[in-house]
Order: sequence, then structure tokens, then C-alpha cells
Amino acid sequence: MNDSQIRDIDLWESGQKKIEWVKQHMPLLSGIEAEFSRTKPLAGIRMGVSIHLEAKTAYLCHVLRAAGASLAVTGCNPLSTQDDVAAALAHDGFAVYAWYNATDEEYRQHIFNVVKSAPNLILDDGGDLVNALHNHFAELIPNLIGGCEETTTGINRLKAMDRDGQLRFPMMLVNNAKCKHFFDNRYGTGQSVWDGINRTTNLIVAGKNVVVSGYGWCGKGVAMRAKGLGAHVIITETDPVRALEAHMDGFSVMKMLQAALIGDIFITVTGCAGVIGQQAFALMKDGAILCNAGHFDVEIDLAALNEMAVEVKEGKPNIVGYTMKNGNRLYVLADGRLVNLAAGDGHPAEIMDMSFAIQALCMRYLVENKENLKDKILYVPEEIDHEVALRKLAYSGIEIDALSKAQEEYLNSWNH
Repeated sequence: MNDSQIRDIDLWESGQKKIEWVKQHMPLLSGIEAEFSRTKPLAGIRMGVSIHLEAKTAYLCHVLRAAGASLAVTGCNPLSTQDDVAAALAHDGFAVYAWYNATDEEYRQHIFNVVKSAPNLILDDGGDLVNALHNHFAELIPNLIGGCEETTTGINRLKAMDRDGQLRFPMMLVNNAKCKHFFDNRYGTGQSVWDGINRTTNLIVAGKNVVVSGYGWCGKGVAMRAKGLGAHVIITETDPVRALEAHMDGFSVMKMLQAALIGDIFITVTGCAGVIGQQAFALMKDGAILCNAGHFDVEIDLAALNEMAVEVKEGKPNIVGYTMKNGNRLYVLADGRLVNLAAGDGHPAEIMDMSFAIQALCMRYLVENKENLKDKILYVPEEIDHEVALRKLAYSGIEIDALSKAQEEYLNSWNH
């Protein structure tokens, strides 16, 4: 177990079964694992990983170890770690520091334990490893080649650091790769959010007013699935272009305080803080359900809701009811954390197959190009995106056309 800190090692068999199941549905990663096992592109590399710790990410850890790396692993959210999967990784010799429902201090210590392994590469989801390295373990930064960031919230942090001249090592923006955000953010989030909501509430969606806050790629996916389930979909936005896009996609668009009066289910997908606050809570009708699909638990102002409520009572697992002064009850799912992971199993395996294939190939890219990494913000090379897309098409039994030399010449010429 190395020096792993997990809930219960005896849970490992259950976690191993989950890993074996997703492996059967992740052909891209399986192919990369076979290739990396031969070529060992990460030989001698120490990796620090902070990511939602469930079966699909556990399989990615196996692939990276097959490439020759040693890994220290933790979660990136206190409620998204699955204890049996953490046990399976520890049983297989990984250094794992994570458990479900960690306190803030426990979560912080788990992050610090990974950073203390002095990694050469990091795989971050939300930016907590980057934050710890810069603010608490700056002396370990010289060990770093660089790293990859998995999600929009983390990328926002990285860009802010880079803009202020504070980012001290290269980070690849994996979330911005086409084969990541086009599919993972849209189709993965769209399905997994509703898996979490429906599993937790066991209520019908058809006929209800569903309010989706944020119409980025994740919000588009959540809204699309809500429409498919028969909901009347309302979008709230601060970006005028996205708001106009939502309108032309056939959704109602309005301010949050208008939506608060009629919404039955509220889903925040913005990456921002204070999206639903005191004024909106006061307007909501009895039985309104609130949940979050953004990375951090700051989108629903739970502090304000606790102050306003005359009674706070758990309804069933992952549902807390807040009774307001007027008698209306508002229900919050999964403590306002990522509902698709805190109350579900996250994105489908076939979707994460693409995202994690990009992660694995980007780690190889960082090592192969470490002497030439001058910029602190790095975008995923187009050839990696194309390689993943072509492999995925091939595994799906799909063939596509290729441009002829004459067509390439035509497209690249200005004087035809």
C-alpha cells in the first residue's frame, strides 16, 4: 500500500471490478496502454495526479504506470472519490491519498501528500495541485517538467496566473482540446448530470421547468438532455453571445430572478461563484431542487441559504431540505458539489476514453519536448486531437475520406 491514506483496503475487490468493467469500454486507452507498455515514454517519471477518483481515472493511472511512471494519486473533490476504487489502486501498489467525504483539512492534506512526492509531471483537475505548488511547496517547482489541466475551472485559474506573471511552469490546457470539450463537456456532462439527478431524486423530468445557468459546452449538454427528457428548458447567462445562441437553439432565456419564480430544477454550470443567491432563494416555489455541475461548491450560496432557512433537514442520501420562513422547502443535491460525481459515477466510459487518451498522449508530448517548452500556457497540438479522433473512429468501425493532393493545394492556395 506504500504510505496510502484510504478508508478501507478491504474494499479493493469491488473497486477492481469497476476498473475492469470500464476498461472493456475504453478501447483508445487500451490501445495506448499496449503501446506505452512497449515504448515506456514516461520511464523514470514521477507523477502527481489530482482528479475525480473513480474507475475511469483509476484505469488512466494504470496506463500511465504502464508507460513507466510512478504515481501519487488523490481526488480533486471531497465527494467524488469512490473508496473501493481508491482501495483497488492502493492494493495495486499506487500511493493513494483520498477518501469520500473528506473534511476541508483532510482534503488539503491529501493534496499536499501528492505534492510532497516531488512530481516531474502533474495531472490537475481544478488547479489544486498547481495552487499547492506555487503557494506552499515552491521549492519543488524545479523538479517539474510541466503538467496538464483537465477542466474549465482550472484553466481559468491558469490563465489568470499566467496573465499576472505568476505561473512558473508549463501547463497544457487539455480541456480546450477539441476531442475533450466537444464531447466530454457536452455529451459527458449532459448525460452524467442527469444520471446523478435522476438516481438521487427518482422524480420525473418531463413537464418540469429546468433552469440551466451557463450555456458553455457543459451547459449546452445539460440543456440538450433536459430537452430530451421532456423538460421546458430555461437558460440564464451573462454572456450575450451565448444567451443569443441559447435563444436560437430554442430555449427560453431570462434573468435568474425571473427564472427563480418558475423553476422546478436548477442546475448551475458556470464555474463562477454566487450564481444562485439570497434573492433567488426568496422567490423559489415549494419543492424546488437545486444542484451544481461546476467544479467547486461555490455556485449555490449555501451560507446564505442556511441563514435564511428556519429548518435544515436531510431528506435522503444526497438531498438536504431547507424550509424557508414562508413554509416553502428548497432541496439541495450533493451539498452543492458536482452532482454527476458526488451523486453518480461521472461521465460515461466511452467519453472519458477520449479525454484520457488526450491526457496520456499529452504527458508523452511534455516529456519528449521538455527541452523546448518555453511558454507557460500550452495548447494541445492539433495532431494529438486528430490522432485521438481517428483512433476513436476506427474503433467505432467508421472510415472517412482523405483530401487528395489537388484538394490540399486548392485549399492552401490564394490564386485559384
